[in-house]
Amino acid sequence: HNEGIAQMADRIIRIEDGYLIQTKERKNYNMAMQHFKTAEFDAAVEAAPLAMVDFWAEWCGPCKMLSPVIEELAQEFDGKVLVGKVNVDEEPELARRFGVMTIPTVVFLKNGKEVERKVGAMPAAVFRGVLD
Repeated sequence: HNEGIAQMADRIIRIEDGYLIQTKERKNYNMAMQHFKTAEFDAAVEAAPLAMVDFWAEWCGPCKMLSPVIEELAQEFDGKVLVGKVNVDEEPELARRFGVMTIPTVVFLKNGKEVERKVGAMPAAVFRGVLD
């Protein structure tokens, strides 16, 4: 049943709990963007040479403005950079651990260690500058 959906899609499809990304060229599912829970966060970002994590909330206007930028970067850097989102209302421990006081906050990690962060909604070029 899920494969039928993927066959029809050639763009990002927003689903209730995240994103399903499928292109015509790729036969396999490509979950370019992850929605992190505290339990899996450390293992995921430590395994990735470079990770970009967007701390956000449903009620946050600037977060909603930033969301398409994060989605675009997730596709663009798929296979090179782990791109994820953390809902601060659902995962307050992660937000606390990273000292996130304002959202959106995007944290860049190399092998699990923070190397940079950007606070506020910014154009893709700002984040691309860190990722390139």
